[in-house]
Amino acid sequence: MSSSSSTAATRNPGSVVADADGLARKVAAIRAAGPAKLQVIADFDGTLTRYWYDGSRGQSSHGLLRQGNEEYDAKREELFEHYHPIEICPDIPLPEKAKLMEEWWEKTHALLIEGGLTYEAIRQSVADAKITFRDGVVKLFEFLEERDIPVLVFSAGLADIIEEVFRQKLHRSFKNIKVVSNRMVFNEEGRLVSFKGKTIHVLNKNEHALDMAAPVHDNLGDPNGYTDDYSLVKKRTNVLLLGDHIGDLGMSDGLNYENRIAVGFLNNNIEKSLKDYSEAFDIVYLNDAPMVGVVELVSELCP
Repeated sequence: MSSSSSTAATRNPGSVVADADGLARKVAAIRAAGPAKLQVIADFDGTLTRYWYDGSRGQSSHGLLRQGNEEYDAKREELFEHYHPIEICPDIPLPEKAKLMEEWWEKTHALLIEGGLTYEAIRQSVADAKITFRDGVVKLFEFLEERDIPVLVFSAGLADIIEEVFRQKLHRSFKNIKVVSNRMVFNEEGRLVSFKGKTIHVLNKNEHALDMAAPVHDNLGDPNGYTDDYSLVKKRTNVLLLGDHIGDLGMSDGLNYENRIAVGFLNNNIEKSLKDYSEAFDIVYLNDAPMVGVVELVSELCP
């Protein structure tokens, strides 16, 4: 095989590939197996979306939500101030941290219910939000859709908000995209009454959460028609994984894959984190890079 695959992945000067030969081998194997064996697993915030927005830090799908009730917005902010330092503290053992993260998420979800969150508040929050997709995301999704390659978008955020971001910011839906995230249940008046299934938080979002997946719906509040095609995903044993934290590598944990190419977006703290990222990911894109390099990579995987 020629070395063109490693050059395309590294052509962008804003990318780092620690093991070009290893990457070339994976590209060759995935390419030989064909698109029917490939699936894409992507984190949402800071991976599909840009980290920076007009010169300042963009909002996350969780952070953009305004309940239309200042008291409850403030209470959720207080929870953030308390639990976020725990989330990023390297010294807390994982089992303990996971328990605290679940506690944070469940308290937040309870506040959303108690504060009377509505569909309308979600629509308005997304319309007002500082959130945008990376350049090249639409091109990537179109390429994958044409080849029937499924994209699983994993997020510890809120599925209903992510789906609204897709609708408002991409202005179209893709039949191959499924969102694996915390899903809301609304009543007839459009008020939030509960959440479906197990809580997905930052430390447990992996393929075991697949039963939470549902296609991106065209309208907010469509019944969540859970289809049983996730068994098909299990048959796709080659994975292209996209993330912006080393923990995102866990998204493929529940999957018995043969080959995995992991792409990491290192958005800030580059000097401090590059060594760890380049050891963990096959390709690292620096400085909030566009999705162009990934589009080139999938064109090589599925020529």
